[in-house]
Amino acid sequence: FFSLCGHIPAILEPNARRNIVNLPNYLKNSFSFPQKKKKKMAVSDHRHHRSLIPSFVYSSPVSTNKLFGLNDSASQKSTSNASSVSGDGGTALQRFAIPAPSEKIAMYSPAFYAACTAGGIFSCGLTHMAVTPLDLVKCNMQVINPAKYKSITSGFGVLLKEQGAKGFFRGWVPTLLGYSAQGACKFGFYEFFKKYYSDMAGPEFATKYKTLIYLAGSASAEVIADVALCPLEAVKVRVQTQPGFARGLSDGFPKFVKAEGFAGLYKGLVPLWGRQIPYTMMKFASFETIVELIYKHAIPAPKEQCSKNLQLGVSFAGGYIAGVFCAIVSHPADNLVSFLNNAKGATAGDAVKQLGLWGLFTRGLPLRIVMIGTLTGAQWGIYDAFKVFVGLPTTGGAAPPPIKN
Repeated sequence: FFSLCGHIPAILEPNARRNIVNLPNYLKNSFSFPQKKKKKMAVSDHRHHRSLIPSFVYSSPVSTNKLFGLNDSASQKSTSNASSVSGDGGTALQRFAIPAPSEKIAMYSPAFYAACTAGGIFSCGLTHMAVTPLDLVKCNMQVINPAKYKSITSGFGVLLKEQGAKGFFRGWVPTLLGYSAQGACKFGFYEFFKKYYSDMAGPEFATKYKTLIYLAGSASAEVIADVALCPLEAVKVRVQTQPGFARGLSDGFPKFVKAEGFAGLYKGLVPLWGRQIPYTMMKFASFETIVELIYKHAIPAPKEQCSKNLQLGVSFAGGYIAGVFCAIVSHPADNLVSFLNNAKGATAGDAVKQLGLWGLFTRGLPLRIVMIGTLTGAQWGIYDAFKVFVGLPTTGGAAPPPIKN
């Protein structure tokens, strides 16, 4: 029957012709197409189908090979000769695998900065929200009577007794939104300013003075990030340290504005800069340096030859160590911010008089070291994991060779 209907392909639409390719061989051979036209259509149809499939459904060649136990030559052979697939399970899986597209996010392109911004949202917003109970105890230790909150354990006990288990997550909404906005600006603008200052310095000086570029780029980014964070940080501290003030952001924000005006939301901006700019400079510069030292002295293989899991482990370790330094450097300003946002009309002089210089540097410091160390390590881990997910390399690595004149 099919041999008598050889004239049918001449009147079929192109889409119908394309479907004939999927027929069994003993039927497909009965149809006759002009060889030149058939070959041209196969190429265009392949591109057409690839353009209609979302990029996230592609599997990368590396993951496909590992999943199906293929080497490069075998996977290439199965891809180029799909029509010879048999009915066994392993070969069927080879046919199912879709090779990843060749396009990548170009470094320092708009898509690159957008990816870094999104990674910053996830890394800062989620981690700060997760440690809300620790942050709540820390804030109360800083601004409430020290005799009431003598230590970390007693602080948790007092909160549990007075506010119940639900009280440990008071203020989580302004925490999530505020630090998501801050993380977007912090990581996105850091990558931008690091590239901008490196281009200004030139290749030789950018390599020679890379730590200064890390410091300048992170400081510039944090100035912008704190403008986004400050209003929500003010509401968060007031909600956490005054239990009767409000339940959360929805009722706390209008109450705060009614009491102190919109200008009151930025009352703590300068102390916030004093806390966050040194913290961020230490966070980025020490992280880049620590990661470079780990790859140089602790790992025998170059970064490019390390697995992604190992690279992400290095990111977490470097971030945790950097977080310890960050907590120590920024702690006095953190005490000051908590004091100013808790007391209406309070000044920095009032904080020094009440807390004392020693208390300004040490009150709540052990808890903050644990919190910030864990927080910073998790932030770098999540940030670099997101970069790997979208096809970008992890942050930091071995220093480039010095440029010779």
